[in-house]
Amino acid sequence: MPDRRSIGRLTAWFAAALAPLVLAAVPAAAAPEPEPAAGRDVRGSYSSSQGTVDYQVHLPASWRPDRPMPVVMAVHGCGMTGYGLNSMKSLTRFDDLADREGFVVVYPTQSLLRNLKLCWNSLSPEHQDRGRGEPELLAGTIRQVVDEFGADPARVHVAGASSGAGAAVILGATYPDLVATVTSVAGGEYGFHTAQDRLDTVSPADTARLALAAMGPRARQVPLLVVQGDQDEVVPPVMAQRLVQQWLVLGELITTGGTEVDPAADDVERVEPAAGHPYTRSSFRRGATAIDSYLIEGQGHAWSGPEAGGLFADREGPDLSEIVWRFASTRPLGAVGP
Repeated sequence: MPDRRSIGRLTAWFAAALAPLVLAAVPAAAAPEPEPAAGRDVRGSYSSSQGTVDYQVHLPASWRPDRPMPVVMAVHGCGMTGYGLNSMKSLTRFDDLADREGFVVVYPTQSLLRNLKLCWNSLSPEHQDRGRGEPELLAGTIRQVVDEFGADPARVHVAGASSGAGAAVILGATYPDLVATVTSVAGGEYGFHTAQDRLDTVSPADTARLALAAMGPRARQVPLLVVQGDQDEVVPPVMAQRLVQQWLVLGELITTGGTEVDPAADDVERVEPAAGHPYTRSSFRRGATAIDSYLIEGQGHAWSGPEAGGLFADREGPDLSEIVWRFASTRPLGAVGP
């Protein structure tokens, strides 16, 4: 009969032999998702006979000169900068999204020499035409960035807030051959540059004709994303409704030459998150026309997102940067579809 020391040695041998089998049977804890590597920022400027605009480019760590990436140009509103204090960069946090998804971000910044309030002059007729004023400067910036960093010219998207939203819409009308999609956050329609008391005398169909004339032979139905807070006291919600109507009529003018459109959305979805502002998304799909409109309840004149920073940030609303990228990323220049 084995003694206790023999039994102890035998037990230890079995334990050592079985340990690898037991460990293999226990599922390993899932490794946390690695954070995407941070990219880098590059300063630049573009100059022409129309003036100079300074900008900052954010390149994700995955950027390579031989790997054409999409571009998102983020255009700030009044009282802001592109990449300094109270900037579009900190408001949108596009850099974080770009590092994760793989696209280039451009932040143009307005000059005090053109506007003392740092607004883009989107309400001025001098800045609503192709080839002159701020549209030329922003378009030139896009071309320069695409060329310098080997970006994909078919995937250039412009998103603006407030006066920057007006500039983005103007680019959609004046450079539809350059801009794949447009996002307007708290902005208005192309060609509407007069006082609000003319809302009853100038219709979206009137300004749609102006937009068609601005497009000229390059006319196409540029996909449009519209975002508006229902408590905005700077840009009233009716301006978002007019912009949607203008773009619907513009699509009809391009397709048939007519102006009669059905104003009803093709799909409406109301979202009530557990925390934060409820919102309604209305989608319009008419042939090549693609318009999504978000009305955010309880939001004022702001850009929303959980990490948004600055004077015009609302952290209780949906992540607008994610929404912009989701809308834009599937719609390269000239694409037709939902």
